[in-house]
Amino acid sequence: MSADPDQARGTAQGGVHSPQRHDSALKHTTGEATYIDDMAEPSGLLHAALVLSPVAHGRLRAIDLAAARAAPGVVAVIAAADIPGRNDIAPGNSNEPLFAETVVEHVGQPVAAIAAVSLDAARAAAKKAVLDIETLPAILTIDAALEQGSLLYPPSVLSRGDAVAALQQAPLRLSHSFRVGGQEHFYLEGQVALALPGEDGDITIHSSTQHPTEVQHIAARVLGLDYNQITVMVRRMGGAFGGKESNASWVAAVAALLARQTGRPVKLRLPRSHDMVATGKRHGFLYRYDVGFDDEGRVLALDVTLAANGGHSVDLTPGVLGRALTHVDNTYWVPDIRCTGLACKTNTVSNTAFRGFGGPQGVVVMEDAIGRIAHVLGKTPEAVRAVNFYGEGINDETPYGQKVEDNLIRRCVAQVARESSWAQRRAEIDAFNRDNPVIKRGLGMFPLKFGISFNIPSMNQAGALVHVYSDGSIRLNHGGTEMGQGLFVKVAQVVAEVFQVDLDRIRVTATSTGEVPNTSPTAASTGSDLNGWAAFTAADTIRQRMATFAAGHFDVPEDAIAFRDNHVHVARPGDNRVVAFNELARLCHQGRVSLSSTGFYRTPKIHWDPQAMKGRPFFYFSYGAAVAEVAIDTLTGESRVLRADLVQDCGRSLNPAVDLGQIEGAFAQGMGWLTCEELWWDKDGRLRTAGPSTYKIPGSRDVPPVFNVHILENAPAREATIFRSKAIGEPPLMLATAVWTALKDAIASVAEHSVPVTLDAPATPERILVAVQTVRSASLASVE
Repeated sequence: MSADPDQARGTAQGGVHSPQRHDSALKHTTGEATYIDDMAEPSGLLHAALVLSPVAHGRLRAIDLAAARAAPGVVAVIAAADIPGRNDIAPGNSNEPLFAETVVEHVGQPVAAIAAVSLDAARAAAKKAVLDIETLPAILTIDAALEQGSLLYPPSVLSRGDAVAALQQAPLRLSHSFRVGGQEHFYLEGQVALALPGEDGDITIHSSTQHPTEVQHIAARVLGLDYNQITVMVRRMGGAFGGKESNASWVAAVAALLARQTGRPVKLRLPRSHDMVATGKRHGFLYRYDVGFDDEGRVLALDVTLAANGGHSVDLTPGVLGRALTHVDNTYWVPDIRCTGLACKTNTVSNTAFRGFGGPQGVVVMEDAIGRIAHVLGKTPEAVRAVNFYGEGINDETPYGQKVEDNLIRRCVAQVARESSWAQRRAEIDAFNRDNPVIKRGLGMFPLKFGISFNIPSMNQAGALVHVYSDGSIRLNHGGTEMGQGLFVKVAQVVAEVFQVDLDRIRVTATSTGEVPNTSPTAASTGSDLNGWAAFTAADTIRQRMATFAAGHFDVPEDAIAFRDNHVHVARPGDNRVVAFNELARLCHQGRVSLSSTGFYRTPKIHWDPQAMKGRPFFYFSYGAAVAEVAIDTLTGESRVLRADLVQDCGRSLNPAVDLGQIEGAFAQGMGWLTCEELWWDKDGRLRTAGPSTYKIPGSRDVPPVFNVHILENAPAREATIFRSKAIGEPPLMLATAVWTALKDAIASVAEHSVPVTLDAPATPERILVAVQTVRSASLASVE
């Protein structure tokens, strides 16, 4: 009899739906957790360093590496000509070189690499490389790219109905433009890889990566090897946030190249300054929209262009831009809509995945439009939101053709409004602002609908491997990677639930392409959904074998066997028996029962036509709502988030303790993107915010002093997710949009009369001050 994935029994310690601590929590806090740079250095280890382009765009006429090669301690120097396979690190397309050959396309592009006996020697030698580059004109901004028609690929269009005609017929209409910036991942552990050459040309790579299989594929491509000659392992990462999905692959490829050439282990660890200039970031976006609406605030039509800064190469931009387009609607029904996505090619680092993967850049469009519609009509944004929410059984289909069948929008909004005391605080803040000319407070709300699944259907699959040893201990391996988010403990809880044993009986081992092949990245918030199901399938296969053996051994029907509380209960008339799980494992081994199994899972129901941009790209939606309160200083532009109230849909949470931590962390990271994390390039294309002294991420004092987080209760997933749970990694980041709406609310309060607020993100003190002055000037002008 199989375990029931819809019904957790929870009789053992640490099964699903229980708050368990992260499996490495103690090691994280004591410093005992081992990361790649902490591993004991193997004999003969060489350290690597990169030679990076100092020019944003130029013709690479010559590379003189003689001085670098002659530098003390140098063992090997490589450039494009030394690559035995293909000089191509593109994750899904082609022609994205590992080392520049004839042209450099951004400051920080790798040109060569050095391997030396020490890290200091390698970095010193890298500085001796001489690059002869003929400078060419560089495109450094989205505006310049649009002006020159510089795109990475043709425009993408998602549409329904006739937005142009509907706009012409709309009773009311407005247009606006704004922009949001990119964001540096700023993982605590930087990019690092350790390559170990083995027998017969095999190479083992320890990589800080979210995507071991892609590291395997890229390294094999660059080296000209088969995939089975490369084994990639990762026990844990010190943060990733999407920045180690494609970027980690080329870092590992460099280490593998040098290891292959020298026959010695090679470690490449990027210093923070190199990490920030050489690796991609969240895409910055420019928006231009035209929206039509009626007197009640109902949106009748939307025509919007989203221009993304893709950087110098394609990388993962199609997926990011595609997800942005499919999230423009957010929680709102728009009958006639046209969303045009432009992937701008600039001479900056190629931008890449970042937590939310385009979703955050998509949902801000309608929030901005809602606020401006409310201003025109003299209504509150909350009233305008309410008349535009997706319905249940009516107005319930997204622009790309997927039904919103599990609609929790109104429930989340009602709960967060109630728990935040919205009405009372709205009145209090209005009164405060009337009496305080300098410090102004603002209150903002944001509802969320976020789709869960990879944009590419084939990526929605996972494998797992489970062993039960004859002493009853269990070993678990799966294709997911642990980056601090708690995936390992969640999947272990699934296995513990299947066998009904305590969580401490499960040992999760490092992710390895040698144990579970052909894995998808741990991304798109799908880690628990995919790997949890794969592990369940593997564990349940073994459990069924054990149950079948026990039935035969004790001469009872199979349905008389029950796994419960670290034991196996045998129901027999007049003679119920209880056998320890450990003992049954021993008996099964003696009875020659296989106690090892693979498991596989593929997400059902999803399909997607990327050309028509129609289908069902998401297995389900995750919902949430947030209320934020802020204060701004109208003389300096400084801001503070005073309070945040969050309600997040987690389905039936696998681990409430881990999920709460994910919600809090994601919100803080989203808050940083929208308020203080500013990337700034100078006129020569050099990133000047290339370290913690110039790039400001949120600190402990930036977290709201009143921070109320609630998991939506009694809301099991409608679809057959693992134990009816829902993804949690990305959705809460977008709840920080409430901070952006609150800042605009505070800025608007400086005006004597209602004035629309334009506030680009990140909302730095400079931008807030400019917005305050603009609103004041507009208010005075309206009086005159």
